[in-house]
Amino acid sequence: MGILSWIVLGALAGWVASMIMGKNSSMGLLTNIVVGIIGAFIGGYVMGLFGGGQVTGFNLQSFLTALVGAVILLAIGNLFSKGRVR
Repeated sequence: MGILSWIVLGALAGWVASMIMGKNSSMGLLTNIVVGIIGAFIGGYVMGLFGGGQVTGFNLQSFLTALVGAVILLAIGNLFSKGRVR
């Protein structure tokens, strides 16, 4: 998967995760990209524990894996910033 695919997948996953977690208004494009890419690594690890969810290309499985990881990342960030997961 090329760098441009990582950026696009990260931007989409980070944007959707920020809408799910209610942080869309406080996050910009660059933050969404970073959250989505880091979320892909976290999601790949977490989903790998359950026997699936590898980020192998630009497809639905990779998007959902990155989305799960991005939501986990935002929940952890929310926990440290406010003391609770929203």
